[in-house]
Amino acid sequence: MSSTELPGISAAAAAVAPTVGAVRVADGERLRTVSLPGLGLTLRSRPGEGEGLPSALFVHGLGGSSQNWSDLMALLSDTVDGTAVDLPGFGDSPPPDDGDYSVRGHARAVVRLLDAERLGPVLLFGNSLGGAVATRVAAVRPDLVRTLTLVSPALPELRVQRPAVPTGLLAVPGVAALFARLSRDWTAEQRTRGVMALCYGDPARVSEEGFRHAVAEMERRLELPYFWDAMARSARGIVDAYTLGGQHGLWRQAERVLAPTLLVYGGRDRLVSYRMARRASAAFRDARLLSLPDAGHVAMMEYPDVVARAFRELLDDSGRS
Repeated sequence: MSSTELPGISAAAAAVAPTVGAVRVADGERLRTVSLPGLGLTLRSRPGEGEGLPSALFVHGLGGSSQNWSDLMALLSDTVDGTAVDLPGFGDSPPPDDGDYSVRGHARAVVRLLDAERLGPVLLFGNSLGGAVATRVAAVRPDLVRTLTLVSPALPELRVQRPAVPTGLLAVPGVAALFARLSRDWTAEQRTRGVMALCYGDPARVSEEGFRHAVAEMERRLELPYFWDAMARSARGIVDAYTLGGQHGLWRQAERVLAPTLLVYGGRDRLVSYRMARRASAAFRDARLLSLPDAGHVAMMEYPDVVARAFRELLDDSGRS
């Protein structure tokens, strides 16, 4: 295993797409790569403001990246030593050599990272797909997880919300390539507005600067030759995880989680139904619920201060238990 500090794009990603520009790194953040056999991961870290702070790991959702956690990591820098990972094929991480984009494959990548970096037990965060990944990690490797914070986790629903159907369709072979051809004339700005309309409870909360950064990142992603493949295979991984039964099913995995868990659900989430909050609260054995009526699918980006406050309460209470 090797680790390299970088100011921008990772060497592994550059080898795959040498003409793609560097990712944005906010003030106070560091970007580095970790090379494991058959796997390269880019990590975005924000060192804590004190000595001996606990380690936190943040896992993004489908189509996202470690940048999704920048605001929350900044707010928690007095509490944790934060690291956000780009899952294989997303952000600045190259595709995995084995092409495994399943929830189990992403979870295995996170476990390998935690073992290699000797970070556990960590304060583990996950959003959407990252929430499903974090749930599986906490279930199969309880020694690696101290607390679990899930923002709109992608846990199986019997009735999928209508706006989430197109994402599921990406899992159908050929659909991603077809959509890429049909939308080739869409600008990065148009695509970004569409994503924000889908993911935010109120897209107007995004600042002009934040929108410009999001457009620039969208332009960079569209230059990656594996962008649509990573999206399609990861979407297929979510659909496959929804169909798993028995002990490998995600709800059964949730029941096995031992770590104190904070669940965050948005009342305006168009991708993960708020009605799943009750089921999740019952499934996780040591759970508390933060309900944000005006939030959408990415509450940690929409209301990072509220999520940070709720996490601090979780951490304080778990330390006293």
